[in-house]
Amino acid sequence: MSPEKVVVVGAGMVAHRFTQSLRSKDVDGRFSVDVIGEETYAPYDRVALTSFFAGKSAQDLELGEPELWDDPLVTLHRDSRAVSIDRAARSVTLADGREIGYDHLVLSTGSYAWAPPVPGADLPGVFMYRTLDDVARLREWVESRRAFFNRPVRGAVIGGGLLGLEAAGALQELGATSTVIEFADRLMALQVDESGGEALKRLIERLGVTVKCGIATSEVRPDRDGNAGSLKFSDGGEQLVDVVVFATGIRPRDELGREAGLSIGQRGGIIVDDTCLTEDPHISAIGECAAAPADGLLSVGLIAPGNTMADVTVDRLLGGEAAYGGADTATKLKLLGVDVASFGDAFATAEGALEVVYSNPLNGAYKKLVLTDDASTLLGGMFVGDASDYATLRPMVGSELPGDPSSWILPEGAAQRPDLELPDTASVCSCNNVTAGTIRDAVNEGGCHDLGSVKAETKAGTACGSCLPLVKKIMNAELAKSGIEVSNALCEHFEMSRAQLFSAIQVSGLTTFSEIIDRFGTGHGCDICKPTIGSVLASIYNQHVLADDRAALQDTNDRVMANMQKDGTYSVVPRIPGGEITPDKLMVIAQVAEDFGLYTKITGGQRIDLFGARLEQLPAIWQRLVDAGMESGHAYGKSLRTAKSCVGSTWCRFGVQDSVSMAIALELRYRGLRSPHKFKLGVSGCARECAEARGKDVGVIATEKGWNVYVGGNGGFTPVHAQLLVEDVDDETVFQVIDRYLMLYIRTADRLQRTAPWQAEYEGGLEAIRSVIVDDSLGICADLDAHMAHHIDSYEDEWAAVLSDPERLKQFSSFVNAPDLADPSLAYVEQRGQRRPATDAERADGTLLTH
Repeated sequence: MSPEKVVVVGAGMVAHRFTQSLRSKDVDGRFSVDVIGEETYAPYDRVALTSFFAGKSAQDLELGEPELWDDPLVTLHRDSRAVSIDRAARSVTLADGREIGYDHLVLSTGSYAWAPPVPGADLPGVFMYRTLDDVARLREWVESRRAFFNRPVRGAVIGGGLLGLEAAGALQELGATSTVIEFADRLMALQVDESGGEALKRLIERLGVTVKCGIATSEVRPDRDGNAGSLKFSDGGEQLVDVVVFATGIRPRDELGREAGLSIGQRGGIIVDDTCLTEDPHISAIGECAAAPADGLLSVGLIAPGNTMADVTVDRLLGGEAAYGGADTATKLKLLGVDVASFGDAFATAEGALEVVYSNPLNGAYKKLVLTDDASTLLGGMFVGDASDYATLRPMVGSELPGDPSSWILPEGAAQRPDLELPDTASVCSCNNVTAGTIRDAVNEGGCHDLGSVKAETKAGTACGSCLPLVKKIMNAELAKSGIEVSNALCEHFEMSRAQLFSAIQVSGLTTFSEIIDRFGTGHGCDICKPTIGSVLASIYNQHVLADDRAALQDTNDRVMANMQKDGTYSVVPRIPGGEITPDKLMVIAQVAEDFGLYTKITGGQRIDLFGARLEQLPAIWQRLVDAGMESGHAYGKSLRTAKSCVGSTWCRFGVQDSVSMAIALELRYRGLRSPHKFKLGVSGCARECAEARGKDVGVIATEKGWNVYVGGNGGFTPVHAQLLVEDVDDETVFQVIDRYLMLYIRTADRLQRTAPWQAEYEGGLEAIRSVIVDDSLGICADLDAHMAHHIDSYEDEWAAVLSDPERLKQFSSFVNAPDLADPSLAYVEQRGQRRPATDAERADGTLLTH
């Protein structure tokens, strides 16, 4: 028999979910699927549109595997618009005149970006922010305006919700200034309360975005060329602009259903029942174009309920009894790098609800839990700035929260948190409607023993990904209960942990990413495994990070060997071993800073940071530093940063050993050593500890008899004191034990794991590490020594190598077609005798320094 024909109108994220789900569950091939999409692209991740400005292509944003569209039972009609439905004939007519018959029709037409009826909203330079074509046109306009004006492009976003802040981030990515104008009294008024909105505003403004709340835009006025030139506000104010983005909300695209005589909700949306069927038994509606009773016959603009509707429709087509129970409106977002999350009764609307709040204006964190009047049952929550506990707490809504509720929102270490095991009914992945019980069943009954197989079986974490830490935690707990070894897979492309992959690469002698993923992995790699393998290759072979095909594996900072700053410029940090520097080198640094207009700052690691270098200036700056005998300080890499020291016995009357000489020797020994994370050294010349050595990954403190070596110290958010490894040892033993400690760490630590947590998690802890590197309990010390010797012998300064390579130098230009052109969007003011990036207000008043 020929398969029944399902036609899907719309090719967005929910349509993709429906198609993928039907094909994976329809094992007998009962149905064929025709997907009709207006855009020229395959379904893509609309949530990640901003990443288009960070270099992602349309193909990078495509959802799922491309093989879905090669399925003989699936046909994707691109660049095709459905114009009418003939319910009697069961056919859909396209704009080009084609007619496609159906046995069952699924309307998944989504929504459109709505703009209020503001005069001038149709002027050139005014954009919506909804599709890939929208953002491509926006980028083209901003780049053309910047070239035309030869100054920063002035951008404004009307709307301070999710899309508005995404659009503000897009303008920043394009180098434009950005002002967000919101009619409500706060940003993201549907997700956060007044205090949360204030915290979000502070964080967003720290990132260089101007925020104006409680104000309406009454008109977009043209400039003398007829393009968008200014905004007029309801309070009489006005603001000059070059580009305007409307992000004022969405409306359901229900016109096909409306014209076909289907019932429409009072506020739009095609009315469906709890099976997602319309009044026509041959037509379903899913996603943002649908209005279900469980949602009060209102359209819901979130991906999670759309995916649930898609699954319900698939289940019903296959004879199941699934029903749609309403939207989970919980959201977790990262806007301009700022975490925002809310779930449950976040606004405490329930009678007698209690609010437990933690707020820290210094770091911008705002956290709130909503509880029943007896402070026992969790009703909802809200997070701004730090949403790390969202994945754990959201599934607990409606359940008793053990212990003191405040322990869940106080900073880590401030209060003891109780162990928490989610009930089976707790929702873990709201995007795909996956419960904790479903994940446990996948592990215990489905044989899924790694994160990739759990994701494939349950679909948890395959949409926004915010639930993945919790998914992995549940999976590991179930594996441990069953006595099964827990997987430490690096990512879904490599089943091995970082440590296992390190050994495999080292033993196999492979030197390229393509060889490694062909031999040990699957797929094409991701943002996790690519930089990890780039780091591993650098650790093993000590070859240049930009050698061969490795440049594409590196993070942004490593690719240009400099740290990117908030305005898109870079910092330059020459190495100053042990903090010791000659007057001649100081004068060179000063002259370079003067000639290139760089802001100078003494760092906590006893060196000098030069800020504000443009990409095309980096080679010229480093040429002068290298010619003066200086080299890269690797401030951009996961490697040794500094070896901080006091003056020790050379000058100090309390010093008992020459701490400066020791620090210099250590820094020159380990410079450029790539590792799972950055690491720092400190050397103090006596027990007074002026170099703060016990706050470093490796600390060396002088004694009357020699040196004590401490390991595993970290500063940062969770400070840890280093622990004593060996005491009263000579210089040679200091080098030997640190060599082995660092090499063992590099070989066995997880990705992005600092020495303190690695040391704590290493089986047997510090005692076991001491046994390995001092007593040679594993018989690997000779190998560790040889590996470090290879690093020391093969070291080359990364910047000196680039300066001698014309091919590598070609990448250091802001504009491909004009390599010497400065970025015109940069603007500075003078402060305390130096220049710093101008704020939006300073840009507006025009009192700026020239480049």
